[in-house]
Amino acid sequence: MTEIILMSDAKVAAVPVHDSDEPLVDVRRAGPLLVDERKADATGAYAHLRAGVLDRLVKAQSLLPDGLRLLFVEGYRPPSLQREYFEEYAAEQRVMHPDWPDDRIRTAASRYVSPPEIAPHSAGAAVDLTLVDADGRELDFGTRVNASPEESAGACYTGADGISAEARALRETLGAALTAAGLVNYPTEWWHWSYGDRYWALMTGAPTALYGPRELDA
Repeated sequence: MTEIILMSDAKVAAVPVHDSDEPLVDVRRAGPLLVDERKADATGAYAHLRAGVLDRLVKAQSLLPDGLRLLFVEGYRPPSLQREYFEEYAAEQRVMHPDWPDDRIRTAASRYVSPPEIAPHSAGAAVDLTLVDADGRELDFGTRVNASPEESAGACYTGADGISAEARALRETLGAALTAAGLVNYPTEWWHWSYGDRYWALMTGAPTALYGPRELDA
């Protein structure tokens, strides 16, 4: 398996950000995507993305085989919520590995939750999504969306072994459409794709990130 660069890697943090100041838009009102409510919050933050990311998701949907559609699960995540998620998961790692130093805990935590200062979700640049069939039924990708490495025994990794041929084919179908539309995957999470953030810039060779963390009303 190709070496995975994690969000905690210094190479990601080193990417400069020249924010385009593109607006965060509400996916529920601004596009044709199906939006799941499992991550809904009181402000509707979860349903927002930078306009350029949404445009690329719409393109990706048009590239899917007949009978398949994207199901949007979560987009923008306020920096405060991202920090809460990261600290919670890091605390779980400390309980499981009390002898690990802080830097190793940070690396382990970043497999599943991005460090707050890097997080593509807090830039409105990342989306968690899956596929549904023509009847709106969510398809089986081998794990649930947002399954942790511990819960899934590593099957959450995009290139994981040990998943069914059907799940593998679905991951490849989803990946082909999103990659063609310009997004990149975080390879520890088959459902996480982004455009315009630091991780995207590093993976594509772009000189700068287009989007940095921001507040919803900024």
